[in-house]
Amino acid sequence: MSFKMQRVHIFHGEVDDKPGGISGKLKTLAESGAHLEYVYSQRSATKAGMGDLYVAPIQGQGQLAAAKKAGLHEVPEPIVMRVEGDDKAGLSGRLTLAWELAGINLHGLVLSVISGKFIGYATFDTVADANKAATILAELGTA
Repeated sequence: MSFKMQRVHIFHGEVDDKPGGISGKLKTLAESGAHLEYVYSQRSATKAGMGDLYVAPIQGQGQLAAAKKAGLHEVPEPIVMRVEGDDKAGLSGRLTLAWELAGINLHGLVLSVISGKFIGYATFDTVADANKAATILAELGTA
């Protein structure tokens, strides 16, 4: 079994919480050639009628200019790690238990399985937790 985990640099912007609130921003990025692997949105907990959009990756000057035009900027939080590897029954339970036993508090987790491989994104409260989680994932991959 092999697993890998890497940091994802996230760009964030506010969106109107209405039909089309996200699509205009994504269209601007697509026109710049951005090939997004991570798109996450949610309603704002503090601003009525607004939402938050998080995307990655944004690479190169053209995409950075498009992100700026769309009102998106790189943010240090949330701390998002891309997780992938060979799938095995019960893996998510063993992984999250190992993280729990190491004292790591997950902020969020989304995992999917396609054709015997898993891929997903884990969000952590601190960089130290993310690094510790990556080490644990690697250890599970060699066990």
